[in-house]
Amino acid sequence: MPALRKASVLFAATALVTLASVTPSSAATELNGNWAPFTRCPVDAPAMLAADGKVDTAICISSSSSSGSIKLGNTTVPTGGTDLQAGVITHNNGTSTVVSPAGGALIADTAQLPGGLLGLMCPDEDIPVISDLCEKITSAELNRVDATVESVNTPTEFQLLAGVMQGKPIIALPVRIKLENPLLGGKCYIGSAKDPIVLRPQNTSAPTVKTQRFDPSGTPSTAGVMSQLSALGATQGDATYTAPGANGCGLLGALDWAVNLKTGLPAGSGTNNVVLNNTSTYVAAFASPSSVVPNEGVMLSQNWHAGVK
Repeated sequence: MPALRKASVLFAATALVTLASVTPSSAATELNGNWAPFTRCPVDAPAMLAADGKVDTAICISSSSSSGSIKLGNTTVPTGGTDLQAGVITHNNGTSTVVSPAGGALIADTAQLPGGLLGLMCPDEDIPVISDLCEKITSAELNRVDATVESVNTPTEFQLLAGVMQGKPIIALPVRIKLENPLLGGKCYIGSAKDPIVLRPQNTSAPTVKTQRFDPSGTPSTAGVMSQLSALGATQGDATYTAPGANGCGLLGALDWAVNLKTGLPAGSGTNNVVLNNTSTYVAAFASPSSVVPNEGVMLSQNWHAGVK
């Protein structure tokens, strides 16, 4: 792009930026006892209710982390607290289908990007217009960049046993990262629904694994009809995913190229890395699904609702 054209586009981008940000719903239900981790399990989704306990069995999954990071190209984006929840229908042929809750499977806290816009977009070498623009970013408000990992599409490839062992991908999780700043606007993303970042986290350290029975209300009971599997304390990671380029940064995406230039995007497999610290992973299911055939999904829903505070 000729320097003059870049100058005009960038001037328009910085002068006419909008701030229409969208935050995914984080509404959740408070539950008792062993149901507590499963606040967003989509137990009333038609596919979950249709599970019979013989051919198809519905379960709830939950995995959370207090902190972590995602490396994209040569830039590391911090993650705040993350909460992944979904329903899973396991089929008797060994496959599974993931059912996302309303608002998406993953909800994450917003984290501030270290270095802000100066670190994200401003090159070390002199580039006409961009270097001049970066010199004018003197206020904390203009420099600050908030980053949020957002769920897009429905996860796939869930593997129950991978959650209690090391070195096996647990789930394929499509996400995008939203970058918010007055100059970038409110629609600046790395990844999209059409071209997501697909994370396949696995345990890189061994979790502490245990099982516990509980009754429909969530109260622990050795004779309970429900069972909770927990895998706690592991670090999870993935270094195999690809990272697409930025999109929607500045007016009509005029600053996409500047973000990509500085961060080294798009980036192929092996140059990226995600780390989730101190994860807590849970599965809730009937201890004996055959005991509630052919209404396993309906009974799972009834029992989940019995645990609501």
